[in-house]
Amino acid sequence: MVRPAGLLDPATRRRPFLDQRRPSFRRRWQQRPLWARLLLSLLLALACALLLLGLAGSPDPPSPPSTDASSSGSADADADAVSSPLLRQRSYLEVITDTHNMTDEMMSAHSLSRQLMDQISLAKTYITVAKEASNLQFVAELGALVRREQSILARAAAHGGLVVKEDAEKAIRDMAVLFYQAQQFRYDSAVTILKLKGQILSLEEKSKAEADKSTKYGQIAAEELPKGLYCLGVRLTMEWFKSAELQRKFLDRSPAVQSNLRDNSLYHYCVFSDNIIAVSVVVNSTTLNSKHPEKIVFHLVTDEVNHDPMRAWFALNDYRGAIVEIQKVEDFTWLNASYVPVLKQLQDAATQNFYFSGSGNRGTPIKFRNPKYLSMLNHLRFYIPEIYPELHKVVFLDDDIVVQKDLSDLFTINLNGNVMGAVETCMETFHRFHKYLNHSHPLIRAHFDPDACGWAFGMNVLDLVEWRNKNVTGIYHYWQERNADHTLWKLGSLPPGLLAFYGLVEALDPKWHVLGLGYTTVDPDTIKEGAVLHYNGNLKPWLKIGMEKYKGFWDNYVDYSHPLLQRCFMR
Repeated sequence: MVRPAGLLDPATRRRPFLDQRRPSFRRRWQQRPLWARLLLSLLLALACALLLLGLAGSPDPPSPPSTDASSSGSADADADAVSSPLLRQRSYLEVITDTHNMTDEMMSAHSLSRQLMDQISLAKTYITVAKEASNLQFVAELGALVRREQSILARAAAHGGLVVKEDAEKAIRDMAVLFYQAQQFRYDSAVTILKLKGQILSLEEKSKAEADKSTKYGQIAAEELPKGLYCLGVRLTMEWFKSAELQRKFLDRSPAVQSNLRDNSLYHYCVFSDNIIAVSVVVNSTTLNSKHPEKIVFHLVTDEVNHDPMRAWFALNDYRGAIVEIQKVEDFTWLNASYVPVLKQLQDAATQNFYFSGSGNRGTPIKFRNPKYLSMLNHLRFYIPEIYPELHKVVFLDDDIVVQKDLSDLFTINLNGNVMGAVETCMETFHRFHKYLNHSHPLIRAHFDPDACGWAFGMNVLDLVEWRNKNVTGIYHYWQERNADHTLWKLGSLPPGLLAFYGLVEALDPKWHVLGLGYTTVDPDTIKEGAVLHYNGNLKPWLKIGMEKYKGFWDNYVDYSHPLLQRCFMR
């Protein structure tokens, strides 16, 4: 019979290679010789016998005594579990008794020495609390009993470790009476905790008061006019009026010099300050580190008091051929209250009171209640295109900076249609817009991102053509008028600057402007690479409170060998 394809004979339908499978243990055991099986069986029996003998001869682990017969079974089970080699752990009781020299008397339930030590420890706590409560009599009595109990323990240690029972019992009883009295005084732990909390709050208040004092005194020190600067101003004024030659040097400028003041192919810097030495450092450090100092023009603006002494100083000193122009803010007749909102506000008595005393808002930090904000020199930076109507690009510098690299490349930086080039300060959240502006005000909230990056005044590239086209000064006036009640921001020139230049700032490489030398620690490598070092903060380098580790960068550009400086500055 022919089978369909795919079907096999039943006789042949078995697992292939069946005989090549590994034999089972039973088959392998049966295949071994008889003598081998007997020998292996004897060895296995001998091993089992030895194991049983070993277990029978090992002692049982000790179990704790039990007085309750009904619980003996569970106690034995617990003892076996605890004494298991895998679970065995030394208790604190075993550790203490092994490592401390404790006598049997101390370990007794009726130990007098242990009661004495416990009372001494508690009495010391009560002494501390009683001192805080000014209860000196109670402190004296507790102290006397503590010394008495300590002497009892000392005698016991010297004579075999046993205390005199009569002395100890009387001392323990007397101390117990005082402890009862302490409870009547409410010297218990709960009351003590409350008192300690009160003390902590008091210390925190004192610490805050001291911090406020430190801030106020630091602000006063930052606002002071050092004696050396005052002396220098007086002597320079005398030099100016007694020397016709100095006056001619400044007043009789040649046509070429006058032309250079408006030449846009030169490098124009502007500084607004009443600090002669500080401005001198800015000019000196800029020219000394410039590749082309003869192409530098400095435009300085000061007040009427410092106008003549500043002209005298720059007439007496040469700065590698750089041109220096000095003006006084009082000559800008267009800066009047009808045009400048800040001047209009400063004429208001309430605003002056706000600036000086902060009475309008007690939460206003003292650093913002600085009289320097009453000076128009602090607000001139918003009128640079009007002060220099013929210039196209200038670099604005604060008077608390030091230049240590050539800055000529700043004048060729592409600002991409923006008005200002500045270094951003948004590395930390406290330098973003919400730090400087009141974002709870609807006008601020509607127009500005609270997380927008802030930037720094102090070294800024200004495209005056774009400034005029975008009417930045008009934007500044708009926000100043809206802030007449100080609800948009408190004080200072940076907040209105953030608003006026919002969306018009090109971020510069941070190496151009290194901040923080007047209030914090700055990385030495960052300082080394920086083009401009800024002593922003209260710790100015010309003040005694200045940070010593950073004063050297500033002192490098002060010629203390100058006769006038030697008379006014003692080093």
